[in-house]
Amino acid sequence: MLLSSLTIGSIGTNCYILYDETTRYAVVIDPSDDAELVEARIAALGLEVRAILLTHGHFDHGGDVSRLLAHRRVPVYCHAADRTLPSWLTHGLVFTAPYADGDRLDFDGLCFTVLHTPGHTPGSVCLLCGNRLFAGDTLFAGSCGRTDLPGGSFEQMRTSLRRLAALEGDYEVYPGHGESTTLNAERESNPYIQMALEQ
Repeated sequence: MLLSSLTIGSIGTNCYILYDETTRYAVVIDPSDDAELVEARIAALGLEVRAILLTHGHFDHGGDVSRLLAHRRVPVYCHAADRTLPSWLTHGLVFTAPYADGDRLDFDGLCFTVLHTPGHTPGSVCLLCGNRLFAGDTLFAGSCGRTDLPGGSFEQMRTSLRRLAALEGDYEVYPGHGESTTLNAERESNPYIQMALEQ
């Protein structure tokens, strides 16, 4: 599987497009709030989108989903707990299929496992796909997502970070903002993970 990424939208959100190089089937993770750029990348790569996955319901991760749906009929996944977020944070959250912790999703060979990791929002999730961990705004390189917005919880964030640190093996980590990293690197040097492990 190949990965294409864009940093787009009003506050520099990472959008990821994972796709099979043979079938050209793709899954879009966090298309942000600029559907035009996402559509351009999909077209340039000659892809057929099978699903849209949101790591959480904030507008900078999925605020323009409705425009992507204007061109295709595909499921849009998000954790149902983020329906409780205020509208000024979601700009009209659109999703058609809730997912929950432990769900396994298979989109024509593009397979994901859902980890519910609340803290940034009540419904924040991380998505495992092979050796890749799409971390949304739970885990960043050297940091973690903010918890001071409505629905955020520092206690839940610490629990979620402990859970990620306890995953077996190493993963390539693709966060919602900033540069990619590895789980081993974050275990070794991320002060928020270290603090969470001390609890």
